[in-house]
Amino acid sequence: MIRAGKHAEACLVHIYPSGPDMGRRYPLHFGKVYLGRGESLDIRVRDNAASRTHAVIETDEEGSFLQDQQSLNGTHVNDLAIKGTYPLADGDYIRIGNAIFRYLTGGNIEVDYHEEIYRLTIMDGLTQTFNHRYLSEFLERELARAQRHQRPLSVLMFDLDRFKAVNDNYGHLGGDHVLREMSARIRPTVRREDLFARYGGEEFCIVLVETTLAQAIAAGERIRNLVEQAPFTFDGESIPVTLSVGVSTATKELGTAQDLLKAADGKLYQAKRAGRNCVVC
Repeated sequence: MIRAGKHAEACLVHIYPSGPDMGRRYPLHFGKVYLGRGESLDIRVRDNAASRTHAVIETDEEGSFLQDQQSLNGTHVNDLAIKGTYPLADGDYIRIGNAIFRYLTGGNIEVDYHEEIYRLTIMDGLTQTFNHRYLSEFLERELARAQRHQRPLSVLMFDLDRFKAVNDNYGHLGGDHVLREMSARIRPTVRREDLFARYGGEEFCIVLVETTLAQAIAAGERIRNLVEQAPFTFDGESIPVTLSVGVSTATKELGTAQDLLKAADGKLYQAKRAGRNCVVC
């Protein structure tokens, strides 16, 4: 990671949630910049989970330093609650309430900013998985290739069981934390040639290239076990989480990307009706 050195430019980029502020760049000049819900602050966070004066970033020749201002929900960097004065590094993710910012600094900040804006067009800012739009493009492309070369292609559709209860019991901060942690747990297990995407809400999808139905079922069981094997922790409390998984594979009857997604989604709801925490094909 690159620390903001002498005379280095620095900025924050709003990456989550989507809305009028997404992609907005906030330059960090020398001195203090205050973040929070208050209307008069330098960076206003339009979120009820943010405190009026939530945090402050002070930038000098040595770099940028973040400090929580005794906020109700704390200030987090890369999902860790900070204490005292925290030195920021290039690429850090800063969470204020439900809002997430990316800290950028260094000699190529203009290039980095435009790369971040491009990432926002294909990635989900909360979970750092690909978004629905990119999923559709990827699946159509890979399905055409699979049909041309007569190779198998499968789709996993899954979501968190009883996720509404997580939001009800732990608030949206807790729900967002579980979604991020679940994604972080699954992401390293996804092959480079496959695609892990957020389909919408708590529903996710993995496109499995050159994967048969039997292999896809095994992959679904692996991620189901991966999530079930250890609870998630939020504010010191343990949250048990399970997944329901639906599986579909390209056939003559399922010949379009929309067909595959619809079939996997249907199998997912069969898994829900079958008692949850299971894989249905």
